[in-house]
Amino acid sequence: MLEAYRGYATPDTLVLRGRVLSHIRRGEAREGQSRWRNFRQMLLLFFTAEVEGVEVSAGEVSGLSDEEGYIRLEVARPSATTGWTRVNGYIAGDAATFPVHIPEPDARRGVISDIDDTMIHTGAHRLILNLWTTFTGSPLTREVFADSIALMEHLAEDGRNPVFYVSSSPWNLHHFLETLFDREGLPKGPFFLRDLGITEDKFITAGHGQHKGEAIDTILAANPNLPFVLLGDTGQKDAHVYLDAARRHPGRIAGIYLREPGSGPDAATKSALEEIAALGVDCASAPDFDAITARLKGA
Repeated sequence: MLEAYRGYATPDTLVLRGRVLSHIRRGEAREGQSRWRNFRQMLLLFFTAEVEGVEVSAGEVSGLSDEEGYIRLEVARPSATTGWTRVNGYIAGDAATFPVHIPEPDARRGVISDIDDTMIHTGAHRLILNLWTTFTGSPLTREVFADSIALMEHLAEDGRNPVFYVSSSPWNLHHFLETLFDREGLPKGPFFLRDLGITEDKFITAGHGQHKGEAIDTILAANPNLPFVLLGDTGQKDAHVYLDAARRHPGRIAGIYLREPGSGPDAATKSALEEIAALGVDCASAPDFDAITARLKGA
């Protein structure tokens, strides 16, 4: 089976991403179901059976799934299409539609947002709480912060500006997050999640900071003419990751805004925020995004 992920556009191509699996185990969440049922449904998402070496084609392009089942194809970008478009992909015995976002020609900025404790309440800064929240919730029970929705709606300008979500959560949660975000009305955007698989040359893929940094680099390269706003939180070193990104891409980062979960920023995070501001990047952190949204609307 071909599981299609949300893709994105470069100036010349559409980037299609997905995964080839022998089957997909996915239960449908229902109102009022128990935490135990939530746990079993979440656990099923991690018992995937990836298939290597399967040819996937789209248009005139084809490629083979890697040892973790992932596939990435680039097809020619249509000249007069913007917004969300769909590209058909095929493997032997199955087909899937890749949703791909093409930025509007009048886009003013791009938005890159973290997910855990930025868009949704997770407790990612505390491992046990993070695992409990992740595995005992469902798309019907997980909490998306209302202030995050308001900030994202303001930054996205009713779909005018492209939105991207970057997280260290595994690709197994793509459908879960897609369902949750759509239900809560967050602006649609491609996800850049993390491969937690074990391969021949590495025990596990890039760490939290490296994964986020590489995703930011990829997104900025795909949108060379747009400045970007970065959203995150102070609980998972986002300030340090975003500081490094601002240094690597001078003039491309228009703002960095962080939620303060738990006890708030530590001394190292405060120092990173000061360095971000010294680079001339608009920067702020707060327990929630309400004040930041109000300030941006008044700017």
